[in-house]
Amino acid sequence: MVAYFDRFLRRHLDALRLARWGLPPGTQAPGPIVVYLNHPAWWDAAVVILLAGRLYPDHDSHAPFDAKMLERYGVFSRIGAFPVDLESARGAAQFLKASRGILRPGHMMWITAQGRFADVRQRPLALRAGVARLAEIAPEALFVPLALEYAFWDERGAEAFAAFGAPIRGIDLLALPRPERLARLEADLTATLDRLSADVVARDAARFTVLTSGAKGVGGIYDAWRRLRSGLAGRRFDPSHRAEPAPGDESP
Repeated sequence: MVAYFDRFLRRHLDALRLARWGLPPGTQAPGPIVVYLNHPAWWDAAVVILLAGRLYPDHDSHAPFDAKMLERYGVFSRIGAFPVDLESARGAAQFLKASRGILRPGHMMWITAQGRFADVRQRPLALRAGVARLAEIAPEALFVPLALEYAFWDERGAEAFAAFGAPIRGIDLLALPRPERLARLEADLTATLDRLSADVVARDAARFTVLTSGAKGVGGIYDAWRRLRSGLAGRRFDPSHRAEPAPGDESP
């Protein structure tokens, strides 16, 4: 599935970029890892699958999934998704029960902690309380914020951006009263999002590492003509928008 979503992302997006300052914590954490993130777009599931496969290949990854949506996208249940009813009070109990069986060494949980799609600029983030309860189940876990954002830069496809924030141990969260635990997690994710957004606005590719890159150019007859002109002139064809145009060519 990692290979499938890598191809899928390369076909439909320009790139998945990881902020150089936002690298994930090491894979040698003694306990489980909880990655909690914002939920800006449909693409989040594909990005998380790719991040998990590329950055944590030796960990078993799991993720709560809206029960109704999981019925429609059943393939995700084969790669670690488990159902949670978001429209009833029993949903929280489902989530905590499943988490008890998952959160052990060598396992990860990826949580879209807002529980719904929300614009990346929304403040406050309004994280659901369940993510803070996980510290009671697994105080040995490491809690890591993950910021996701999407934007159009120079190519026809959108760019996906990701950055991990500073982790906090579950035992340190437990030292806080329950309401303050959620506030701490939300503050950490907000800070990570704000820093990532500043880099996205700067449009400076040097601030990011490219995890996967899609096809460049416009495609079709236009790029076929450009390729032919480059070949006739003895030049290597570069379809990217930022490539230097040949004399007589127009920038797309």
